[in-house]
Amino acid sequence: MRDVTAASEHSYVINLSILFSELPLLERPAAAAAAGFSKAELWWPFGTETTPSETELDALRKAFTDAGVQLVGLNFLDDLSVGAKGTASVPAESERFRENIPAAVALAESLGTGALNAIYGNRVDGVSAEEQDALALENLSRAAQAAHSIGAILLIEALNKVDAPDYPLHTAKAAVEVVDRINAATGLGNAKFLCDFYHLAVNGEDLVAVIDDYADRIGHVQIADNPGRNEPGTGTLDFEDLLARLTAAGYQGRIGLEYRPSTGVSAESFEWLPRELRAN
Repeated sequence: MRDVTAASEHSYVINLSILFSELPLLERPAAAAAAGFSKAELWWPFGTETTPSETELDALRKAFTDAGVQLVGLNFLDDLSVGAKGTASVPAESERFRENIPAAVALAESLGTGALNAIYGNRVDGVSAEEQDALALENLSRAAQAAHSIGAILLIEALNKVDAPDYPLHTAKAAVEVVDRINAATGLGNAKFLCDFYHLAVNGEDLVAVIDDYADRIGHVQIADNPGRNEPGTGTLDFEDLLARLTAAGYQGRIGLEYRPSTGVSAESFEWLPRELRAN
């Protein structure tokens, strides 16, 4: 991205579950601030714990407030650390997802977090797709209602079929259909599509068409280049064009940096984004 005209139209969020992962979690907000960022997002940061202790929660809050970094996005329990892809649609995990809702929402409220991301859940043997989808709708509706109670949105995303072959939402259309079902069920309208360019590109989607078709449902955008899931400029995606198209389509939300640094050192991966744009 040599021309940053389109980049300057957006606000950037650093995902501290994938960037600066070479550091302990509680050191990452300060590292993000040192790199010039003022906003961050996290996958669920407590592994398989549905309800972390107050000591753990206070330590995380302190790390962000001391660094002067706002946590603007947070995943509900997702178990990404142990290879699972969400718990909302999985009968054996449903109760854990429900237990996590108030804990995640309380943490989000305490840090002024305005977006909560719910990973849908893999298909599992012995349970019909219809049963899983009905359970997901029930659980995600609960999550949307809880998010609404603190003025937050609920995000639903498609994942790529290489890394998550059993995940049922492999297209923007599939994810948006879930968003629409949640909004119809709750009447709140706070469920939105998380448009992750990397996952969609791996799945072979036409990213321009995704923007054209679903810009009005997009609540957040995440980026990584393809192939490789590294920083912009390391692969083939034309982010200058994609960001310009987002702006033209009326998207005024944030852009989440959810990539792995190509050198393994996060601080070396931000040259594509001028420092003056990182805290906008």
